[in-house]
Amino acid sequence: MDLTLTTLVPLLLNGLRLTLLVAIIGIGIGFLIGSLTGIALNAKNKILRGVASVYIWIIRGTPLIVQALYVYFVIPNLLNIDLNNTSAGIIVIALNSGAFISEIVRGSLAGVDPGQWEAGRSLGMTDGQILFHFIIPPAFRSALPALGNQFITSVKDTSLLTVIAVGEMTQQAMNYASLSFDYVNTYSVLAVFYLALISLLILGQKQLEKRLNLPARKKSIRLKKIQLLAKEEKRHVNS
Repeated sequence: MDLTLTTLVPLLLNGLRLTLLVAIIGIGIGFLIGSLTGIALNAKNKILRGVASVYIWIIRGTPLIVQALYVYFVIPNLLNIDLNNTSAGIIVIALNSGAFISEIVRGSLAGVDPGQWEAGRSLGMTDGQILFHFIIPPAFRSALPALGNQFITSVKDTSLLTVIAVGEMTQQAMNYASLSFDYVNTYSVLAVFYLALISLLILGQKQLEKRLNLPARKKSIRLKKIQLLAKEEKRHVNS
């Protein structure tokens, strides 16, 4: 066991760096894709809604392993380009997470109180200013728990990228186990690594939610006051 730890732990630490690299870059790009797609789902343009819906349907309807195989083997052949496995892994995580984030964004935007628009217009703001100051902040805060869960899911999903030989933690453990034949200790240590990593991410997610919750309450009170003033002003104009 001591020999296994001495050899395996450095390998897993190297794999951990690649796991986090693929997950962070992938989820970052996925957030951009999901945000645009989520906005498109709420758009009045039927073409935008149709394109977004087809993208979500394809991604949610196929396993991540199949997506990885397609991105790594099929797309480079179709486009006649070279694509290394790490880049392919990032693309897969980005496309996969983007489809799920789009539904999170759509739901969070739809859940914002319509009175925010009235409050912003009562202050003479443009639609862009209202969106930036009154719509996106509460929508982001309401979406944060789901976005955190999606990031954690994407970190765990990187283990499926072993199918295209991305050298993350699971791939490193598999390589070591195939050489040492010490499957019990190897995969036990791997499980402990994942458990520790995911536990830290869950803890960080909860702390971030707590930090954002207090400012959100204060801002919500201010927005309610503005909404009340807007309603009073509207009644005064109508009368």
